[in-house]
Parts: sequence; structure tokens; C-alpha cells
Amino acid sequence: MVSRLLLICLAGALGTGTRYLIGAWASERFGGAFPYGTLIVNVVGCFLIGAVLEIALSAGFSATLRLSLTSGFLGGLTTYSAFAAETVSLARGGARNAALANFAVTSVACLVAVALGIMLARLWCPSAAGE
Repeated sequence: MVSRLLLICLAGALGTGTRYLIGAWASERFGGAFPYGTLIVNVVGCFLIGAVLEIALSAGFSATLRLSLTSGFLGGLTTYSAFAAETVSLARGGARNAALANFAVTSVACLVAVALGIMLARLWCPSAAGE
């Protein structure tokens, strides 16, 4: 139990560090007027959780590995709390169109990314389709 917790925490720290690096890169690359880093990690994280869960269920990943990848790494990587706070901040700052765009693009892109992650996982690992 303790070793599982430590592995999940370690994976979460790696996800958090990855999120920070992507956010810093996106800010340098695209500027800070729109939360591109948050958008990127949320879409990528949703894609990855779709793929990981699909493969984990069919490939028989241990509970510890599955939880380390999903709750740990991807939980540290994705930032829905930051997404919500940044969207509200945009709206409160008078950038209501940007807030609406951030909400709409992130919501739709993340749902699509999960579906694409599942589809790609099934191509990579045909047994993931349950066949």
C-alpha cells in the first residue's frame, strides 16, 4: 500500500514538472495573453488517459501501474483546476470572448482527444478493442 502510494506520488511529481515545462514553453512561444500551456496539457492529457486506460484494461496492467500513469502522472499533468481559474479570470478581466473560447475549445478538444486516444490505442494494441 505504501509503495503504491509512493509510486503514484512520484509519477504525479513527474507530471507536475512536465506541466510546468510545457507551460513555460508555451508562454515563451505564444505569449501569455491566452493560457495555451493549460490548453496543451489538458488536450494531451485527455488523449493519453484515453489511450492508457484502453490499453491498461486489455493488457492487464497492474493496478499500481495503471494508477501511477493515470492518477499520478496524468493527474499531475492535466490542470482542470487551473483551466477553470484562468477561464474565470479572463471573464472577470473583461475578456469574456476569450473566456468563452477557452472553455469551448478546451472542452471539445479534450473530449475529442479522449476518443482519439482510444481509437489509436486500439490500432496500436488490437486486443484493447476487446476482440
